[in-house]
Amino acid sequence: MWKIVNGKLQHTTDKSRIVFRTTISKDLIAKLTKVADGNNTHINYLLETGFINLLTLEDGISFNKEQRPKDREHYKTTYDKELFEEIKALAKSNDLFINDVIEYSAQFIDVENSKNKNHRYRIEV
Repeated sequence: MWKIVNGKLQHTTDKSRIVFRTTISKDLIAKLTKVADGNNTHINYLLETGFINLLTLEDGISFNKEQRPKDREHYKTTYDKELFEEIKALAKSNDLFINDVIEYSAQFIDVENSKNKNHRYRIEV
């Protein structure tokens, strides 16, 4: 992100985001890549909409541990820090791994409300 400091643009790191590395389904990554490319967004922005919608569910998580994908690969990206803390707490309270919750949240993605690719290049005053 960029900030205006003393009338000049200055590049800065967005402190509200954290880097997280996990393993998630290779097939899911491929599907999300296609959706992201077709909608001018990034996978992590799509997943964040899924996180938000998952957290608003009243029914909670219905996850079958026996059906975990077998094609998981390393995936590293950034997420909103506060939102990700809520997802970590949700995973812990449901006795799940974070990657399980990330994969589960993919079904709740709302493409229309995801940030576009240019969000990371925004200018803040």
